[in-house]
Amino acid sequence: MTYNSPIPQLGLGTFGRTGEAGIEALLTAIEVGYRHIDTAQSYDTESSVGAAIRRSGLPRGDFFVTTKVADTNLDRASFMPSVEKSLETLGIDRVDLLLIHWPSQHDFVPFEDYMLALAEAKAKGFTKHIGVSNFPIADLERTRALLGDDAIATDQVEIHPYMQTPKLRDYARSRRLTLTAYQPLVKGKVHDDPVLAAIGKAHGVSAAAAALAFLMGEGHVVIPASSSKANLEANFAALGVRLTDAEMDQVRALNRGDRRINPAKSPRWDD
Repeated sequence: MTYNSPIPQLGLGTFGRTGEAGIEALLTAIEVGYRHIDTAQSYDTESSVGAAIRRSGLPRGDFFVTTKVADTNLDRASFMPSVEKSLETLGIDRVDLLLIHWPSQHDFVPFEDYMLALAEAKAKGFTKHIGVSNFPIADLERTRALLGDDAIATDQVEIHPYMQTPKLRDYARSRRLTLTAYQPLVKGKVHDDPVLAAIGKAHGVSAAAAALAFLMGEGHVVIPASSSKANLEANFAALGVRLTDAEMDQVRALNRGDRRINPAKSPRWDD
C-alpha cells in the first residue's frame, strides 16, 4: 500500500524507558536513526524523552513526538492542565501528535468533553496533529460525527502478525485513517516464528524486521520498543524491506485474533 500520512511510519515505543538508563536507551535509538518517539503521560517517560532530545544535540524539528492524555485526565478540569504539564515535562512548546490514550470507560467522562478538549489543544497550538488510541469503530464514528471526517491522524491500537484487526483495518482504510500498531513484535514473540524467520532470512533481516515490514506494507505505523542497540538496528532495517505479495499473504495467514492488551477499562473491541 502507498503510505500517505504525516506520521513517520517507523517510530520508537518508550514504555519502561525511565531514569538514566531510559535516557541512554533513547539516545542509542536516536544514534541508530529513530526520530519518531512515542510517549504518554501514564508511561512516566516524558522526562526521559525530553532529556534525550536535548542531549542528542539535534534540532527539535528533527523529531516527531507523540504523547497521550491519560484516561484519568479526561475531565474538563484536568485535560488542558495535563497537556500543559506534559509539554513542561518534555521541555518543548508543542508535540507533533496528541492522542487520547483510552476512551472513558462507560462514558464516565462525557465523550464530547474530552474530544472537544483534544481539538482545543490543537487550536491552542499545543499539538500539530491529534488522534486517538484504543478506539473501536463505534468511537471512531462518534469522533467523525463530532470533529469531522479528517480531524484525527491515527488510531493507535494493538496490531501484530497474530492480531491483525481485519474489521478495524478495513474500516480505517475506508476512511483513509492510519492505524498505529503498538506492541507490533508481541514483546519479542515474533522472533521464534518460523514463517517470519524464513521471510526475514530471504531479505537478510530478522524475523522482527519481517514482521514490521509486513505491518508497514499494510499501511500501518509501527512503534516497536527496545533498549538493545542490536535489536534497535535490526528493527530499523525494516524500513528497507518490501515483502512480496506471496510473503504478505503468508503473514496474513498468521492472524488468530491473539489480543494481549485487554484491561478491564477496554471498550468493546471489533476484532
